Amino acid sequence: MHPHAAMEPFLEAVQYRRQRLEGAVSRGEKVIGYFCTYTPVELIHACGFLPVRIWARTGPAEKACAQVPGFICPYMQLSLENALSGEFLFLSGVVQAYTCDVACGCVNIWKATFPDLLVHSIPLPYNVSPEAGAYLRSCLEETVEKLVSAGGTYSDEALAESLDLYGRIRGILSALHEQRAQGTLAMTSADLNVVAQAFFAMDPVHYLMMLERLVADLNSCRSILAPGIPVLVSGSVVEDAGIISLVEALGLRVAADDLCTGLRAFTPASAAGQNPLEQVGNRIMKRFPCPARSRQSQRIPLVLDLVKSSGAQGVIFLFQKFCTPHLADYPAVCGALKDAGIPSILLELDGNAGMEAQALTRLETFAGMVGA
Repeated sequence: MHPHAAMEPFLEAVQYRRQRLEGAVSRGEKVIGYFCTYTPVELIHACGFLPVRIWARTGPAEKACAQVPGFICPYMQLSLENALSGEFLFLSGVVQAYTCDVACGCVNIWKATFPDLLVHSIPLPYNVSPEAGAYLRSCLEETVEKLVSAGGTYSDEALAESLDLYGRIRGILSALHEQRAQGTLAMTSADLNVVAQAFFAMDPVHYLMMLERLVADLNSCRSILAPGIPVLVSGSVVEDAGIISLVEALGLRVAADDLCTGLRAFTPASAAGQNPLEQVGNRIMKRFPCPARSRQSQRIPLVLDLVKSSGAQGVIFLFQKFCTPHLADYPAVCGALKDAGIPSILLELDGNAGMEAQALTRLETFAGMVGA
């Protein structure tokens, strides 16, 4: 099968995710939504729920503007717009790992607006230490109690199975990202973005089967070094592959990413621990750090290493507009890149379909800077 044909199930999974999830609920399944990929999906799955990342929309936030100010992250604003418009009637609850203040505040709005839903926030420690690990495990135990009270069941055996399942998925996705860095992946980064979006919206068992089939099809293709000047894309939530397609159409090749919806969601694939719950906590604490959960001094060397290991000749920052953690992080990271001789450009995503046209001219200029 040609890899483009192998992409069809993933495209369909994203396009018809609401209908698929409504069908799952009609068959007796329960769905728990989440916003940030720090949320322990293995724990939700082990308790008998289907974890699904809540998605936003493109366009104005007409209903949400009565609940939240206009100067917050468009992703959080437009996902609330979806909820108020009836997009997420299939949800039994929302479990959110505390990452940024906007996400925390919006979760409280969801709790007040949808009183029939289980709405629970998981505090996350900023430090990596034995004390922080113990605190996080206690927060995960509280999450289990909340999920059980909402009709779920829990056992260490079930969590171990979910850890294995998600670890296999993340391992494959990480391997695809590595092939992309080497320039030998027989698919575009825009397609890889779609594959990730399908992961956030599907039953993991079914998704793993689709993913393994895709990998088999990719491996059957002749390996040809991908063309284009390699760049790193760094930022927050990138749901629409359109902006990635724009980048690739200009003679650039996304060799690596540092995105909430990319590398940071899948690295590491798993972590060790004395018991399954500890493994969940350890993986969270060992993730490639997000600006909302780390200091600049931690992120800068990792971003520079990612640039070096991928051979990136430039960095494209894609931030959700008004995303305070990423915008606060940007001057120091940009300065470190400049000192290393790596050009960069910042584009803000505002949830408006016209953004791509506005970004094209700036991307063309940047492509010329890096030699595309």
